[in-house]
Amino acid sequence: MAQESSHRVAVIVDEGSNPFELGVATELFGLRRPELDRPWYSFSLCAPEPGIRMHLGMFTMTGVSGMDAVDEADTVIVPNRPDPLNGPGAPVLAAIARAADRGARLVSFCTGAFSLAAAGVLDGRRATTHWQWADEFANRHPAVHLEPDVLFVDDGDILTAAGSAAALDLGLHLIHRDHGAEVANAVSRRLVFTGRRDGGQRQFVERPIPDVPDTSLAPVLEWARSRLEQPLTVADLASRAAASQATLHRRFRTELGTTPLAWLTGERITLACRLIERGELRLELVARESGFGTAANLRAQLRRHTGLSPSAYRRRFGPGA
Repeated sequence: MAQESSHRVAVIVDEGSNPFELGVATELFGLRRPELDRPWYSFSLCAPEPGIRMHLGMFTMTGVSGMDAVDEADTVIVPNRPDPLNGPGAPVLAAIARAADRGARLVSFCTGAFSLAAAGVLDGRRATTHWQWADEFANRHPAVHLEPDVLFVDDGDILTAAGSAAALDLGLHLIHRDHGAEVANAVSRRLVFTGRRDGGQRQFVERPIPDVPDTSLAPVLEWARSRLEQPLTVADLASRAAASQATLHRRFRTELGTTPLAWLTGERITLACRLIERGELRLELVARESGFGTAANLRAQLRRHTGLSPSAYRRRFGPGA
């Protein structure tokens, strides 16, 4: 069985917390994953009271740690607020503020951004929350740089997810940051969940259903993924989709919240990372297989998207890291 790592994750459970987000955090960070053959997170649930009633009184959670677990955690996941106008209590706010002061990584799911903002740690920072509450959040916390139409925001040591399902996307993004693309993809497959979605993808918002639904981009995406080593261009994708480049851009923006070129680059970065993680040492080969062409271009793109050079990425995520 895989051993716990030294990275401690604490999830705060507060009065009225939603069970779904709690389950997401437990599934991603709390379950042992012996198939990965690496230490996993040290995980704990903590609450300000010995017995905490969950949303709508569905059940009462007992037997969890006290708030002192927050003071020892490297990553703190704050409680969401089914009613964001009813903020968390003083012990929760104080624990969040202490975690921020000592440099812990802070994470919120859905309306948990209200908890972070109420603790005063989001002023001047980028964040997101559920689209239904975006206007209320912006009115209450004007000092926060709200991005209301994305799945999640990674602002370094503070990360926020837009909605309940987006919590899975952000959680997989954190695993990718901590363990690399190969491990994140393995966890995604274990969850029988779609591949990791980029945080810039748009949230679902209510809109009229068109009379003639647009054709899905999925066949084009799969076609391109199988040919990443080729010098694909936006024109190639448009031709495959039987659309003009302008139409393709609109469809990418609508369905994926990004541009064709940005999506293509992201797929190539993911492939390059997986090759490096599997132990490939020849940068020219990695560059060729992932479609970046040259080692110099690979170095530039990898540093731009991960903040690491290929050698630094290999030291952190490669075999034996």
